[in-house]
Amino acid sequence: MGARVIVGRRKTAVARVKLSEGSGKIIVNDRELEKYFPLEIHRSEVLEPLKVTNTLGKYNVHVRVDGGGISGQVGAIKLGIARSLVAMDEELRMVLRKAGLLTRDPRMVERKKYGRRKARRRFQFSKR
Repeated sequence: MGARVIVGRRKTAVARVKLSEGSGKIIVNDRELEKYFPLEIHRSEVLEPLKVTNTLGKYNVHVRVDGGGISGQVGAIKLGIARSLVAMDEELRMVLRKAGLLTRDPRMVERKKYGRRKARRRFQFSKR
């Protein structure tokens, strides 16, 4: 089909993923995956959609991600890669759906309320 840019989101992070046929090179914000995510747990989570579909060395992945923190960015990239794989090959949809990789995680930070210290935390009560 070609290299279409697919978007993945998680918390406040947005990842734009471009998948193309290749040797399995993964570039995140113009850096290699190992340089951008030094922790193994983050790298393995990013690669999960490729592992589940047995396409680990078949595609080059180019990602531009911004916003959020490390875990949010990892989740956004994971969703973006899963959606890109479905765009390339529709038959992979059921495999990715069973693994729960096509569902956008809706959890966001709850806003701070007035009269509270944080979203739910109250100010310390003082009897005297």
